[in-house]
Amino acid sequence: MNRLTAKKYLGNRTFLKEFLMIALPIAVQNGITSFVGMLDNLMVGQLGTHQMNGVSIVNQIFLIPFLALFGAMAGAGIFTAQFYGSGDGEGIKYTFRFKLCVGTLVVACAIAISMLFGGNLITLFLHSENSKDVELTMKYGLDYMSVAMWGFIPFGLCQVYVSTLREVGQTVVPMKAGLAAVVVNVVLNWMLIFGKLGLPAMGVKGAALATFFSRVTEWAIVAIWLHTHSEKYAFVKGLLGSLYIPSRLLGKIIVKCIPLMINETLWSFGMTALNQSYSTRGLDAVAGVNICTTLSNVFCVFFIAAGDAIAIMVGQLLGAGKKDEARSSDRILCTYSVLGSAGMGIIMAACSPFFPLLYNTTEHVRSLATIMLLVTSFMLPIIAFTNAAYFTLRSGGNTFVTFIFDGFYMLCVAVPLSFILTRFTDMPIIPVYMICQLCEAVKAVIGFVMVRKGVWVNNIVENIS
Repeated sequence: MNRLTAKKYLGNRTFLKEFLMIALPIAVQNGITSFVGMLDNLMVGQLGTHQMNGVSIVNQIFLIPFLALFGAMAGAGIFTAQFYGSGDGEGIKYTFRFKLCVGTLVVACAIAISMLFGGNLITLFLHSENSKDVELTMKYGLDYMSVAMWGFIPFGLCQVYVSTLREVGQTVVPMKAGLAAVVVNVVLNWMLIFGKLGLPAMGVKGAALATFFSRVTEWAIVAIWLHTHSEKYAFVKGLLGSLYIPSRLLGKIIVKCIPLMINETLWSFGMTALNQSYSTRGLDAVAGVNICTTLSNVFCVFFIAAGDAIAIMVGQLLGAGKKDEARSSDRILCTYSVLGSAGMGIIMAACSPFFPLLYNTTEHVRSLATIMLLVTSFMLPIIAFTNAAYFTLRSGGNTFVTFIFDGFYMLCVAVPLSFILTRFTDMPIIPVYMICQLCEAVKAVIGFVMVRKGVWVNNIVENIS
């Protein structure tokens, strides 16, 4: 690779430093959060396979409202990043209020659905000839859900603050808040799951309660910090004095936000449907997928952080009217994402035979998890590119194209394929899992074409606030 090509795809040291200043704190925060999620999973896994499966199923169901929240934040966040790039503090104030209102609505719906239909949703994942296995998994799932659903409240509030801080380039404070939350989570998990320091052993309910308090901690830190730094961020003054949003801007945010909310909801529904299809191969398949997902989440942090960096850096450039620079920066950021994830994939593959040994489960479950981890590690660079393409399309506010690329593809390709393979064939779980994962390669080709055509290069905040 000559110097010109290297600069075109890798940038220079200044650009790399800017990327790392944004991406590294996000990666550290997400990495630690995922690592703690892994510790949670391992601690619950020490209780037994039934407890692990019950918690895993509930977390699959909760993925839908969690990602609906991310979609709500992301829709308004497109405007926040571009307003920041154009120096419009009032615009940021309005997008924050929008996030707060929509986030409250999503949280309320999530809690109501959990209370009314939680048992019915868990039943969709219970496929076993052993009625005792089904009964115990249902019991532990409901125990966990009854406490965990209240965690939506601090989680929703935290996302409003964290997403806004990231979009204005402040990624260190959310990282520190995440670190504090991690400490709270680990300590309370140990105390509440196993009954240490004189506390009762609460099992899966203890895991849910520990997560709740860790989220309260994270939200409190970011909220207090932002409201005590109004001299640095002028938009904080009068931020919560009212919920006023100019009607013209409100309409534009809704137009951009709805497709993203629908996209994130459908994508999470699709992921849940995929896992429900896998579950038809038995509770061992549920456990294997859970172990694989737990470790995968740790190794996905780099490309997730790279995606956030694309949303922030490219969004700000578009808001400042620097379209050519936005194109160039995006190309380099996509390269970083793929190369970094290739390295992560190699490390993950090396860990795959050993990580499942940490669980108190059967050899069959461990074997399934190991093979799934190897498949996922091979796919990691491809998944990284599709993620980068998604954030690229989103940065310019082309949310309908983003929806077609992401949620629509999931529901029209991946979900039907998994349904057909699990309902109309006797194919074992491993080949089913491999085929469904390989679908991502088709999506990557579509993403490459969309990004190359430049349908995302738009400034959407001119003269609207």
